Amino acid sequence: QAQLVESGGGLVQAGGSLRLSCAASDGTFSGYARAWFRQAIGKERLFVAGITWSSGRTVYADDVKGRFTISRDNAKTTVYLQMNSLKPEDTAVYYCAAGAQTAVFTTRYPYNYWGQGTQVTVSS
Repeated sequence: QAQLVESGGGLVQAGGSLRLSCAASDGTFSGYARAWFRQAIGKERLFVAGITWSSGRTVYADDVKGRFTISRDNAKTTVYLQMNSLKPEDTAVYYCAAGAQTAVFTTRYPYNYWGQGTQVTVSS
């Protein structure tokens, strides 16, 4: 079964950086839009950033624009989230997602594949 596997989370001080990776287990996700969501304790899962398959167009949530960058490798199998200038409010479990749509949607429901999540904790 096709899987998405995240890595790269951890504990960092405010102002620091982390890079998350999301690797696809096989070629199932060819043609899929890819995205990152996050979920803080007691909160709903929210969109962070996304990238389209064909053109690599990127979309960001307002609260991460200018600080986070989504990218992918040349084979389009691994997607990255570079997070700079981290703030305590960025603390959450981060999930990568894949959906068989051409556009990036900022809601959960078009995405039908999810990773297991990786914890990011930013201390003040």
